[in-house]
Amino acid sequence: MELIHSGKVRDVYSDGDDLILVASDRVSVYDVVLPTPVPDKGKILTQLSLWWFERLADVVPNHVVSATDVPPEWIGRAIRCRRLEMLPVEFIARGYLTGLGLKEYEKHGAVAGVPLPPGLLEGSKLPKPIFTPTTKATEGHDEFMTFDDLVGEIGGATAERLRRVTLEVYERGAALAAERGIIVADTKLEFGRAPEGTLVLADEVLTSDSSRFWLADEWQPGRPQHALDKQVVRDWSSTVTDWDRTPPGPPIPDDVVEATRARYIQLYERITGTTWE
Repeated sequence: MELIHSGKVRDVYSDGDDLILVASDRVSVYDVVLPTPVPDKGKILTQLSLWWFERLADVVPNHVVSATDVPPEWIGRAIRCRRLEMLPVEFIARGYLTGLGLKEYEKHGAVAGVPLPPGLLEGSKLPKPIFTPTTKATEGHDEFMTFDDLVGEIGGATAERLRRVTLEVYERGAALAAERGIIVADTKLEFGRAPEGTLVLADEVLTSDSSRFWLADEWQPGRPQHALDKQVVRDWSSTVTDWDRTPPGPPIPDDVVEATRARYIQLYERITGTTWE
């Protein structure tokens, strides 16, 4: 097999007509991969994605060919998947105001061109979920796109369909998570086009790397929330005063690594109802 791409978290290999997507234990913040891995992270992301792909198959087709027909050294962390022409956009749905969405709202009263009511706070629930796509930057940081920007990039019919699908995936995931005491604040999806033209959900879905998850019984607008994702790494990194947010990143302390791993496992177990082995 040939390594054809190495991303911040995943490596992609070519294997005949298929691709092998391998999730590593790497973790990144500010688009910088940090030198310290989080044990089991790649397996947790992969297994949680597979769980969600199965439950969303009636909403949108996905790229999974097999989770078992992969090299034995990658069992549990790899997926055999279809080759797709990936769209150069990250498709984001937000149900709560946080992260870059909050910063954009504080500047403009809107996110990706979607106006929001005045007076919202960090962690506020939005009147209804909103669609806020961004560019998929190869260098630097992703930038918000308006819906008109998206239409110019991928065409009106495709933009309309993927706005609808992105919001449907978010709403389906948020409803299921809510039954388990979890809030899905936002989520990022990626789509590709199959050779026959079908739009296909790819990469990962509703994981702790692609989404923000909060404990519902601890949710309180106006302050940071208890997050079951890599927010603990983001929070720690903001305290590293001698790092300018460019490579190389600083090593992650052991207690932050263990706290991150514990939150990934806690989310997996709460969402799937199974114990992490």
